[in-house]
Amino acid sequence: MDEALLRTLTPTVIGILGRRGADFAAAEDAVQEALVEAVRVWADDPPRDAKGWLVTVAWRKFLDAARADSSRRRREELVEDEPAPAPCPGEAVDDTLQLYFLCAHPSLTPASAVALTLRAVGGLTTRQIAQAYLVPEATMAQRISRAKRTVSSVRFNQPGDVATVLRVLYLVFNEGYSGDVDLAAEAIRLTRQLTAMTKHEEVAGLLALMLLHHARRPARTGPDGRLVPLAEQNRSLWDTCMIAEGVDILQAALARDRLGEFQAQAAIAALHADAPTVEETDWVQIVEWYDELVRLTDNPVARLNRAVAVGEADGPRAGLAALADLDPSLPRHTAAAAYLHERDGDPATAARLYAEAARSAPNLDERAHLTRQAARLNAQLRGGTAT
Repeated sequence: MDEALLRTLTPTVIGILGRRGADFAAAEDAVQEALVEAVRVWADDPPRDAKGWLVTVAWRKFLDAARADSSRRRREELVEDEPAPAPCPGEAVDDTLQLYFLCAHPSLTPASAVALTLRAVGGLTTRQIAQAYLVPEATMAQRISRAKRTVSSVRFNQPGDVATVLRVLYLVFNEGYSGDVDLAAEAIRLTRQLTAMTKHEEVAGLLALMLLHHARRPARTGPDGRLVPLAEQNRSLWDTCMIAEGVDILQAALARDRLGEFQAQAAIAALHADAPTVEETDWVQIVEWYDELVRLTDNPVARLNRAVAVGEADGPRAGLAALADLDPSLPRHTAAAAYLHERDGDPATAARLYAEAARSAPNLDERAHLTRQAARLNAQLRGGTAT
């Protein structure tokens, strides 16, 4: 069973059914049933034409559902009609692109858009998505059903918003890994797919950003599972081939001279990846890219990261001055202040702030890391050694 092939074909087959007249919800249901059938029979009797097999079975599933729904005249009429010919490969690509836009419809919540994208475009099962997000399968099924109802009246040929699609893909990527689905790798796969369909420079920028971040993944945790900050990572574990690919994609995007926020973020990641050691990081240029990112987005998180970069480029007091201009309730503001105070030679303040930041950390790994930082400094202040 080639699961990767099934996942690749899923959006194409949904698009073909949509072009034959099925609404999105009905098409997606029919394709999911066809995928279940494929898992059951392909192992013993693989088809010569996988896409043709899926289209045929999914269309039959749709017609069966249409026949059962006698109260809807439109579907009854579809039962009597001969199916339209399958679109050419170029049209199938267009269908897949429209599915991206449909699943990232602005009427959906981010969580629903992510779930629908993973199922309709990514080809994941409801169980896989539920495992990845650590929620019961029934809960995820309800979320997907509500999302499908929300977009059921949206036509396949309605224009979509690339920026919204990119936000959804970025949300998928940031979920990382849990269950039996590697969401970071899945987001990269989907973004590669989208990059192949469009020449949009921000799509390329997002793909470059994902690759540059993902290249550092092997060094992000130690043998004991502890979080390893960027400055302490073993850079020999970074995937240099993935870094090279990300840099090449980024340079091609930047050459179009239409800068966007994902390109700016990727440029910052590339500068980190390019430094052989943390001491050789070009912090001055990183600050300049953060200036561009702030100009593009006015994002408070970008301003926070810029303040830390200023602390590296111009000294911790300059960083603390930049941090003082920001809302202290920002996520990770206290952790950034702790780091800069430690670099400024004030371990007592830093230890107190690390402990305070740990109490409001967004996840257990980060909480454990910040707690260890506080314990380390407190042990130094007492003249002992932290465990």
